[in-house]
Amino acid sequence: MLTRAITGFLFILTIIAGIYFNEIIAMSLFSLIVLLGVNEFYNLVKKSKTIKPIKFWGALTSLLLMVTICLSLLNIISIKLVFIPILMLFSTFLIELYRKKSNPFINIAYTLIGIIYIVLPFAMLFHLGFYSDNNFTAEYSFQIVLGFFLLLWTNDTGAYLAGRFFGKHKLFERISPKKTWEGSFGGGILTIGVAYTLSIFFPNLNLTNWIVIAVLVAIFGGLGDLVESMLKRSLNIKDSGNILPGHGGILDRFDGLLLSVPFIYSYLHLIS
Repeated sequence: MLTRAITGFLFILTIIAGIYFNEIIAMSLFSLIVLLGVNEFYNLVKKSKTIKPIKFWGALTSLLLMVTICLSLLNIISIKLVFIPILMLFSTFLIELYRKKSNPFINIAYTLIGIIYIVLPFAMLFHLGFYSDNNFTAEYSFQIVLGFFLLLWTNDTGAYLAGRFFGKHKLFERISPKKTWEGSFGGGILTIGVAYTLSIFFPNLNLTNWIVIAVLVAIFGGLGDLVESMLKRSLNIKDSGNILPGHGGILDRFDGLLLSVPFIYSYLHLIS
């Protein structure tokens, strides 16, 4: 229990500090998480005897794609350089051609899924650091990114507590037997309450938009958790990894982010 508490505290402190100080540190933090997450994903699926992703190439492509997207957003490099990791992504088909493995297209599919599933949400999240007053700008601010994490953590905590004390009706028993509708609603209500507080201290978004984001976090953050549970259940695995003692792996900690960020990013683009 003590190990879990210490790990959780250090994890939250690292995320907050990495987002708060400046865009270079935020980019470095997210790039590290992407590299660890993709590596963990490949190690996870490799436990199945029929899946052999191209681990090194997929991890290298993921890191390069993340870094080039971020550097282009910072106007340090040209957006044209993003085509290098894109070409690397399509080169996956050629590499598999020479590997002579069984189930080649399954290997290609899981290699590409690891990149899409993990890199794109974190790249989108980094770009949200440049959103203010209904527009994307050239100036970085921690407000929306940090606010998103606070909403995500609130939703997870609220869902756990509401489910533990009031949970009776199963949400998705086939995938996650412990999750309940009461827990989901409890997490959502608490998240909307925190969104109101964020609108006061983080004015880069108005109250309406913070509430919409809170609703998206409550819905798709929970579904993201279920998607990762579906992956682990299909592989008969409890935790995605053990890099965070008492908390599992990278995918266990960021599963809600991976599905909710694309919907939040799309919403803010639509209202820009």
